[in-house]
Parts: sequence; C-alpha cells; structure tokens
Amino acid sequence: MASISHPPVAFSGSLASKTSASDLLRSSRNGVCGVPLKALGRARLGSKKRDFTISAKVRKVKKHEYPWPEDPDLNVKGGVLSHLSPFKPLKERQKPVTLDFEKPLMDLQKKIIDVQKMANETGLDFSDQIILLENKYQQALKDLYTHLTPIQRVNIARHPNRPTFLDHIFNITEKFVELHGDRAGYDDPAIVTGLGTINGRSYMFMGHQKGRNTKENIQRNFGMPTPHGYRKALRMMYYADHHGFPIITFIDTPGAFADLKSEELGQGEAIAHNLRTMFGLKVPIISIVMGEGGSGGALAIGCANKLLMLENAVFYVASPEACAAILWKTAKASPKAAEKLKITAQELSRLQIADGSIPEPLGGAHADPYWTSQQIKIAIEESMEELMKMDTQELLRHRMLKFRKLGGFQEGVPIDPKRKVNMKKKEEPLLPPGILDVELMDEVEKLKQEILKAKESTGKIPDTGLNEMIEKLRREIDFEFSEAAKALGLEEKLVMAREEFAKTRNSNDQSMHPVLKEKLDQLKGEFNRNISAAPNYASLTNKLEMLQEMSKAQKLSEKNSKVNKLKEEINKRLKEVMNRPDLKEKMDALKAEIKSTGVSRVMDLDQGIKEKLVQLKDEMDMEFSGVFESLGLNVNPALLPDAKRRIDEFNNEITTVMEDLVNSTDLKNKIELLKMEVAKAGKTADAESKAKIQALEQQIKQSLAQAMSFPELKEKHEKLKEEVVETVESLEGSNGSLLADNSGANSGVGVNVDANRSFA
Repeated sequence: MASISHPPVAFSGSLASKTSASDLLRSSRNGVCGVPLKALGRARLGSKKRDFTISAKVRKVKKHEYPWPEDPDLNVKGGVLSHLSPFKPLKERQKPVTLDFEKPLMDLQKKIIDVQKMANETGLDFSDQIILLENKYQQALKDLYTHLTPIQRVNIARHPNRPTFLDHIFNITEKFVELHGDRAGYDDPAIVTGLGTINGRSYMFMGHQKGRNTKENIQRNFGMPTPHGYRKALRMMYYADHHGFPIITFIDTPGAFADLKSEELGQGEAIAHNLRTMFGLKVPIISIVMGEGGSGGALAIGCANKLLMLENAVFYVASPEACAAILWKTAKASPKAAEKLKITAQELSRLQIADGSIPEPLGGAHADPYWTSQQIKIAIEESMEELMKMDTQELLRHRMLKFRKLGGFQEGVPIDPKRKVNMKKKEEPLLPPGILDVELMDEVEKLKQEILKAKESTGKIPDTGLNEMIEKLRREIDFEFSEAAKALGLEEKLVMAREEFAKTRNSNDQSMHPVLKEKLDQLKGEFNRNISAAPNYASLTNKLEMLQEMSKAQKLSEKNSKVNKLKEEINKRLKEVMNRPDLKEKMDALKAEIKSTGVSRVMDLDQGIKEKLVQLKDEMDMEFSGVFESLGLNVNPALLPDAKRRIDEFNNEITTVMEDLVNSTDLKNKIELLKMEVAKAGKTADAESKAKIQALEQQIKQSLAQAMSFPELKEKHEKLKEEVVETVESLEGSNGSLLADNSGANSGVGVNVDANRSFA
C-alpha cells in the first residue's frame, strides 16, 4: 500500500527554533512520518501551507533551592553538602518544659525574676537579695540533680527539649552529608545516616532521630523505626565496612515501631539481620545512648565495641511503665519498676553492660546542648584512639567478648569439680558477715544527712525517704528473725505456731485459745532467752537500733506536721478576726482618738480612753478565745483584768516616785556632778577621779534605795503580791493550769493543746 506523503508543518516563534528530543521522534502510526509528536494534535493536516504561532502562559510557582541554593556559602559549618540537609534551625524557640520534680526550682526562679522586676521598676538596689536567691537556686539545683531517682532520670531522658541526633552531629562534625534510602524503595526518616568528619577523620554516623516539635515528631514517627530504617542502617554498615569508615551510632528510641505493616514487612527479621551483621563488621563501632534505648529497637544499631551512655540516659528491655503493668498490674508502680530494672547509666556501668558515662550539665542535656555535644566528642575520640590500635581479629574478638560476658554471675564459693554431684554442699554465706550491715548503715547515715539538710533549708523533714527506709529496715529485721529462728532450731515450731494462729483467725471464733496462747508465750520466752546465741544477733540488734532511731524521726516529723498545720489554722482564724470590719472600725477610731490627744505614753492617757482600750482588749480576747475553742483547744485567762489593772497602777505609782526623786534638787545636783566628773576624767581616768566617781554613784544608789523603801510602797507591794498569789491559786484549782508569762500577759489568752504543749 502506498503511503500518503504530507508536507512538513512549519512553526514560528520559539517552537520553530527549540524543538525537544521527544518532539523530533517520528511516528509511523496512521501513515504519518516526519512530524514532531507535539504537533500531531495541534496542526491541521492539509494541502495548504499556513503560518501560525503558538504561545503559552507560564504559571508562577514556588522556587525550590534544590539541590543547591543560588549562592551557596562555601564556609558554612558542615561544608557545602550541609545545604542538602532538610534539618534546619527552628524558626521559633522551643517552649520550656518543667518536670514535676523540678517545680520547687521554678518557684525559686520565679522569686528571682520578681525581685529583679521590682528592682527595675523601683530603681532600688536588690543585688544582695538577688545574689542570695541565685546561690540558693544553684545549691538546690545541685542537690536535686546529684540525687536523682531512676524514674526521674527516665523523665529527663524523655524530655521534649532534649537535643536530638542531628543536633549533636552538627555540633561535633566539621563536615556532614546525609545519605538516604534502603535501596528497596523507602527512606525511613526515624533513622538518619550519613558521612561526617571529626578532626579530619571520616566516620559513618547513624542514629535514631526524634522531632523537636509535634510536627517533626509526626514526620519522624517519634523516633520509632520501621524495617526500612534498619535496612537503610544495614546498607550504610556494609558501605562503611567496605570503605573502612569507623561507625558511630546514636541511640534514642522507645522501641521499634510495632504496627501491623511493620510486622508484615519483617521487623523482627530486619533487627536480627542487623545484630548478626554488626558482629562481623571489621571496623570499630561505638554506640552512644543519648536518651532512652528501648529493647531490640535500640540494640539493632547498638552491638558495638564500646557502649557509652549520657549521664541521664536509660537503656532497658521494657519500659518502667510496661514492667509495672505486668508485675504490679498498674503503671503507677513505675518508680519501683525503674529502680528494680537497673536501667540508669550508673547501674549499667557497674554491671559492665555500659562502658562509661558521659557527663551532662546540671538541669540535663537540654540545659546546654553544645557543652553536652562536646563531651560526646571527647568520649568518641578517647574510645576511638583505643579501638584503632587493635587489628581486625582483635576488634572482632573484643566485640564478641563484650557481649559474651553479659549476664555472667558467680554465687557463693566455686565448687571443686572433683566433688560428687550428689554430695551435700557446704552452706556458706553469699557475702562475708557484716557487709550488708555496713551498706545499710551507710544508707541510714546518708538519709540522716539529707534530713538535716532538708530541715535546715525548708524546716520540714521529708517523709518519702524516711518511710521507705523504715519499710526496708522492717523487712531486714523480719529476715534476721527468721535466720535466728533457723539457727536456734525453732523454725519448725514457729511455722506450726503460725499455721495454728492462721486457723484461729480464719475461724468464726476470733478469740485466741488459751492453749495456743500458752504455746506462743512459751515459744516467745524460749526465743528471747536464746536469741543472744544466734550468729546474727549483732546484726539484728544493730538493725533494731536503726529502726528505733528512724521511727523516732518519723514520729517527730508527724508531730511537727500536726503542729505546723495547727499553727497555720490558728493564724488564719486570728487574721480573719482582726480583719473583721466592726473590730477594724473600733481600732481605727480608738487610734484616731489617741492620736488627737498628742500623748505618746499610755500611762498619760485620760481615764476614759484607758477604759476604752481595756474594753476593746477584753472584746478581742473573747473573740480569740472563741477561735481557740472552735479548734478544740483549752483556753485559760492569763490574768484577771482587775489584778492586772492593780499591777499597772502600782507600776505607775513607782514610776512617779522615781521621777519625783530624780527631779529633786539634791539628787539632781549629784547626777550633774557625776556627769561632770566622768567628762573630766575621759577615757584614761586617774585614781583620784575614779574614787570620786565611785563615791557619787554610791550616794545616788543609796538615795534611790531610800526612796523605794518608803513604808507605804512596801505595804502596797506586799498586799498586791498576796492578791496575785490568791488569784493564781484559785485559777489553778479551777482550770488546772495558768500561763502567766509575758506573752500571756500581753495577749490575755493562753492555749493548752492536749494538756502537754502550749502556745501563747
């Protein structure tokens, strides 16, 4: 069949000069050849030649700086390749997050800010107060972060503002380029890998990457990798092994992502493949736990020659919450689980699972991320210097032995291999006698010091550590009693007595049978007589003394707590009484009346004003008495108003006599003469001047004594004394006690609490 030939289509404009490669392809379909593909649908085929122009409007879109920006800075930290990293500084500063146990520190910090604000507003100098508060804050911060509990370290490891893997990488490397993909169609953002240099030496870095905010956390899947992430890490391990790059891994994950899709894609197989591969790599490997290391998700990149942990990092097979839910059926027992699991850097270093602890600043790594990164860099360099000295076989053996020795333990004394299997083993203590007592004594002494410090700083005795120590001592004492019963041969009798006692308690008749009671008394007497012969008698006595001491401290703490609560309630009620409008109005009116008289001394006031004062005082005493009685406190009058009035009158009379005597001509002359002699003698008086001064002093004293020995004053004093004694005796007979001290005389009310302690 003959083909139909068509003339070529002519284009004008840009299409005529610039034709793409795909447009130059010719199509033989439908008998068309020699025509650009893009022209097939736009040009009308025909015999006539037509000239036309095609124009297009380009839509403006956002310009992407990929792979390079227009003006890349060659001196940027991390090298030009860092422009490729999507990890950029946050536009907004992270919000500060306060953990529960840090709230007392925030109160101190708030006080410092308030004082600084007051100083700025008023222009006054509060520098001394600010320095004092800052010193107190630093001391409290130091005390808190040097005595952290395991669950508190878990909370710090999970802190939202804790620096991430890439934060540390950009702080410790001179150059870094991120490598992506597992070469199987996926790039898991929860694991980041890349090449970087430290002091000119190239390393392969890989680690779990959490987000710095909610958006990043969702993108990074909260640092929980899928199988693709572990396969990406595996690819980079092979790459580093081939090129001879040492590997440094950073661990910070709650665990591998445990969803259905990950299990379908082989999560367990991916982790197992990594574990097997890491033991065969011929390059040094260092792993650093910078946050929380959860189970196999952490171990998949953690089979290293050296395992280092930040000071507040944790490494566990199950989270404290999961462990508590399994063992104690509630996640609230997580503090106890965290303590039992031994998951902190200090405990794991002691157990030789971790090879070292990297220090953090006070307040955690988020308090100073750059300083923390530099500590990590120092630890990497020191460990790498040690590992680089090993050859390949030594390196592989070192890594193998590190994990082979985990979990090894030795109980008691090694058994001689020549001994028969069925031969009874010699019973020997697991630890030399006295070691446990020494440890317990150290703990008790440490708790005492903490209690003293807390009492000095806050005035309160902490209950938590005290209660835990008492419970621990009770458990130890129960164990010691059981061991003593075994040693004395009373264990069987004790077990039988317990069973009989349990049967009695379970029966309907709750009263103890006389025979059983007699048995228990005999067993108790026998035990008490022979207890001194028990091998652990000294340990038991020591622990009983410690328990007695801790129990006393607990009772004192409870007593102080009750007293403080009662004082607070009393002060609150008294303040309410003082702020009552009617009483306030009376006091203000009386103050204004006293001020209008212009008299400065109470004794010079008019009799009417004095009576008003006494009346107001009595009214307030009645109100205060009502407050104390409402709190269940016994109230006794400090002194009858009539007796107190007479004493005041007598004191006023004595004062008047003294003033008259001093103002008399003879005594006034003697006082003036004494002043002159003292002024004349100066600091260095001779013998004659001293004699004159002493003679004048003696004469003045005699004159005052004669004035005070007037028969009228003496008679009044004796009579008033008898009346006061009678009043006191009558009050003691009717009310049982009287508070007649100065505070009681001033307030007019004495308070007895439980007839043992009193507040005035």
